[in-house]
Amino acid sequence: MKRKEEKRPDFILLFGFLLLTVLGLLFLYSASSFWGEKYFNSSYYFLLLQIKKGVLPGLFLGGLLYFLNLKTLKKLSFWIFLAVLILTYLVFIPGLGIEKGGAKRWIDLKILQFQPSEFLKLAFLIYLSAWLSSSKLQKYKNKQQEFYFKLLPFFILLLLASLALIFQPDIGTLGIILALALLLYFLSGVSWWYFLVLVTIISLGGVALALLAPYRIERILVFLNPNLDPLGAGYHLKQSLIGIGSGGLLGKGLGLSQQKLGFLPAPLSDSIFSIIAEEIGFIGVVALISLYLLIFTRTYYLALKEDDSFKRLLAIGIASHITGQAFLNMFALTGLFPLTGLPLPFISLGGTSLTVSLAEAGILLNILKR
Repeated sequence: MKRKEEKRPDFILLFGFLLLTVLGLLFLYSASSFWGEKYFNSSYYFLLLQIKKGVLPGLFLGGLLYFLNLKTLKKLSFWIFLAVLILTYLVFIPGLGIEKGGAKRWIDLKILQFQPSEFLKLAFLIYLSAWLSSSKLQKYKNKQQEFYFKLLPFFILLLLASLALIFQPDIGTLGIILALALLLYFLSGVSWWYFLVLVTIISLGGVALALLAPYRIERILVFLNPNLDPLGAGYHLKQSLIGIGSGGLLGKGLGLSQQKLGFLPAPLSDSIFSIIAEEIGFIGVVALISLYLLIFTRTYYLALKEDDSFKRLLAIGIASHITGQAFLNMFALTGLFPLTGLPLPFISLGGTSLTVSLAEAGILLNILKR
C-alpha cells in the first residue's frame, strides 16, 4: 500500500519568518534598553513584554492556524470576520474601550489589552478571500449581476470596516485594508470599469478624510516639503532623517543610537526603523529589506502555482500585507510617503501586531506546504 506523502512547511519561508522574529527582538532590545532601565529599572523590560504579549500568543495562534484544515478556516471565515468586526466597534463602549493619544483603538479586559483593528486586517483578508473564491460568486458574468452580487456587497463590507476605523481614528490601518481589498478584488477577476469606479470612490474618500483633519493635512504638507516647520509638524520626519543619515554605510553599532534618547518620537513603535538604520547602517538595512522581499517573492512564486483560488488569494493577500506595511513604514520615515503611524511588522513594539504577524506566518506556511 502506497504511503501518503507527508507535506512539510516551505523551509525558505519558515527560515525567513524565524529570522525576522529573532531580529525583531534583537532590534527592539537595542532600541528599548535605555527606556526600560530608566522607567522600570530593567533594560529587558520591553523585550520581556514583547515576548509575553506578542511572541508567545503569536506562536500559539500561528501554530494553531498552521495545523488547522484550510477548508474549516474557509467555512468559519464569515464568523471570524463578524466577531472581529464587533470587537472593533466595542472600543467605543466606555469602560471597555480605552483611549491612548487621542485614539480609541484598544480594548481593556483587565487581564489583557489588545487592538482589535490589527486582527481586523487578517479577519478581513480571510473572509474576502473565501467570499471572492466562492463558486456561487464566479457564476455571475454580466455587468448587472456583477454589480448586485459582487460590487455592491463588496462595497458594503468595506463600509462596515471603514466606519469603525474612521471614528477611532486609525487611518493607517484603514488604508492598508482598502489597498488589500482592491488587490484581492482585482485578482478575483472583475471588469475594469467597476474596478476604476471603486478606486475613484476610495480616492475621493481619502481626500475627504485628509481635509477633515488638520494634522493629516500637515503630514501631507511635510511630505511635499520635508523642511517645513522642523520644530513643529516636520519635527518627526526631521529627526527620523537625522537618525537614518547618521548611520552611514555600516552604522554606529547595536545599542549606540543617539536618536532613541528622547529626540525621536515613538522610538520603540512607529519609528523603530530609524533607530535600526542608525545602528546597522545602509548595508544592514538592505539586508533587512531583502528579508521582507524574500518572504514576498517566495510566497508569490508558490501561490501562483496554487489551483485553489481561496488559498491563492489569501496567500497573496497576507504576503502583500506584511511586505506592503513594512515598506509603508520605511517609506514614511524616509520621507517617501506621509507619516502613517503603522508599525513595522515583526519588529515594532506591540503585542497585538506581533501576534497577528505570527498568525499570518502560520497561515502562509499552512497554505504553502509542499
